Amino acid sequence: MKRKASISHDEAKVRRLRKDSHFAAEYLKAALEDEDEPRVLLIALRHLAQAQGIAKVAKAAGIERESLYRALSAHGNPRLSTLVAVTKAIGLRLTVEAAQYITAEGLAQETGKRGSDGDTWTGRI
Repeated sequence: MKRKASISHDEAKVRRLRKDSHFAAEYLKAALEDEDEPRVLLIALRHLAQAQGIAKVAKAAGIERESLYRALSAHGNPRLSTLVAVTKAIGLRLTVEAAQYITAEGLAQETGKRGSDGDTWTGRI
């Protein structure tokens, strides 16, 4: 019996990104939410660009293909204008929203627990 050829996780992801625009938008949104590791955004944008074709995205974004590869590498450091151009070229856009904060009082009401210093602590939800 013949076995199916396997594909890498990245290739499977790129195929799904190519086929499902809703998944692509959610994928980029999740990458933007990872505040601790900015490289996640670059990796997500690279996968999205691969899904649509690096050369096609680079041309639509008005940048050289090699520059796009460098900008979206794990060690890339693209300018905001590059990020905006790439997301526009792949049919998405970057958005910003207000961070939600909760006081210790609100946290205590939500969880039934209090911080060690009462209601002076604030943190991100």
